[in-house]
Amino acid sequence: MTESIPDRLRGDFHVHSTFSDDARSSISENVAAAAAVGLTELRLIDHVRQSTTWVPDFLAEVKREPAREGLAILTGVEAKILNSRGDLDTPAHLVVGRGGIDAVVIADHQFPGTDGPWSPEATRDRIANGLVASDALDLLIGALVGAMNNTDGGQLAHCFSILPKIGLDEGQLTEDHLATWAATAASTGTLIEVNEKWGCPGPRAIRAALDAGARVVASTDSHVASDVGRYDRVATVLREAGAE
Repeated sequence: MTESIPDRLRGDFHVHSTFSDDARSSISENVAAAAAVGLTELRLIDHVRQSTTWVPDFLAEVKREPAREGLAILTGVEAKILNSRGDLDTPAHLVVGRGGIDAVVIADHQFPGTDGPWSPEATRDRIANGLVASDALDLLIGALVGAMNNTDGGQLAHCFSILPKIGLDEGQLTEDHLATWAATAASTGTLIEVNEKWGCPGPRAIRAALDAGARVVASTDSHVASDVGRYDRVATVLREAGAE
């Protein structure tokens, strides 16, 4: 990285290691990659479910990493929203804060339905059979608000990535939807990541977040160390949102 790189792109707040079953690089490889490209902040996260037991091992491995001058290493776990109340798929005894992870990263991997997570296919079927798109969007925003309110120091992962999977898009979110979403992020201290892999949230949502005073960060959603801190889509979204 050079001095011309915007400050927002000097962090990568969503990097997976082999503690996730779909990632290829170790924690050490990710840290080395972050240092090599000149990052100043790195959040190492991996996927959890209610049954996950490896979080202490993950934290111990991160702790063994030697300090890198100028690089702050943060931790987190990525958990899906389970329902329209905003409950998360996290282990029962997860420690957040001192002695535990730094943040819970809130993900819309499935649609947060009224009775549990709906797959994209099931959600498309519901929309085709009478679920009004605006009502579906209300459910999603309500679930995100609930999850943020119930999570101290959270972070939104690739927010709204579920929409194209169910045949909708961010353009269908109303100004009220975005204002409520952004204000909740600001009031709860929830970080909003712009995700390289999914290219979301888009410029309109990011502008709403910034106007509300929420903190916007960059992430690659890297599953291999060679992708850490390398941005294309994120830079475009930030530029179009006037965030650089």
